[in-house]
Amino acid sequence: MSEPLLKIDELCIDYPIALGTVRAVRGVSLEVQGGETLGIVGESGSGKSTLGLAILRLVRAPGRITAGRVLFEGKDLASVPEDQMREVRGKDIAMVFQNPLTSLNPLMRIDRHFLEVLRTHKPELKKPEALKLVREILTDLGIEENRMGAYPHQLSGGMRQRIMIGLGLVLRPKLVICDEPTTALDVIVEAGFIDLLKRLQKEFALTIVVITHNLGLVAELADRIAVMYAGQIVENAPAEAVFHQPLHPYTQGLIACVPNIDVEQETLTTMDGSPPGLVDPPPGCSFAPRCPLAMGRCREQEPPLLEHRPGHWAACWRINNE
Repeated sequence: MSEPLLKIDELCIDYPIALGTVRAVRGVSLEVQGGETLGIVGESGSGKSTLGLAILRLVRAPGRITAGRVLFEGKDLASVPEDQMREVRGKDIAMVFQNPLTSLNPLMRIDRHFLEVLRTHKPELKKPEALKLVREILTDLGIEENRMGAYPHQLSGGMRQRIMIGLGLVLRPKLVICDEPTTALDVIVEAGFIDLLKRLQKEFALTIVVITHNLGLVAELADRIAVMYAGQIVENAPAEAVFHQPLHPYTQGLIACVPNIDVEQETLTTMDGSPPGLVDPPPGCSFAPRCPLAMGRCREQEPPLLEHRPGHWAACWRINNE
């Protein structure tokens, strides 16, 4: 197998607060191959978005990377100078944020958003050439040229989301990180977004990281899925294996909570309890307090992330004992 485009190695991210330190990401390691789509899933507060922001070194102060590496094409983004990091953002790695209405400047027309990105990274481009590039990317996204002069509030939610995708793709980056990209979309627009992302991936040979709690979205898009809980990766496997042969009890619980239209259900399945506080996580496995299969060892020792099947990793003492 070739060297991964992105490799995260034992990454830790801390937020100092008055009561102690929130360990938002705890020793996360994963790899993303070129042209692959990785889905990162988990409940709210599991550290998914923080991990995505850390790739671009956008973790907000006082949060900071305290250990580990973020290797992109072999270069450690966690340690490069800020001026080099600015060159990477947008040009090599782009991010589509969760809420486009708050990510777009309400006082700027759509064409100015694109021109600002292009002037920052391609100052040699003349305005006519830049506008031609903008028209091409908007056409690819199914947005009419006359919308270039519109303001964000004049566009629908789905159209704003496509504008955010266009801003991410206009520089032809190698990696696109989508953070909860369909949260504000209805099911029809979401289906169109999924089709669009698939087409753009083939057209531009994109590598994509999708951060979401929407298992249906990763089922449609992802080649591999990393499941996060309490700031850690608890399972990492091909998408088909995660959905049909999940190993970790937390992953099994997430999948069981997805409504099945083929099965008659009077009540929806839920998981008891809630994720632990990350100021003082419990000893042993973080999921043990909620896990119906927990043993004594689970509450005392933290299980390592091990490969139990080819390409299928999970962190669970019960699997280790089988």
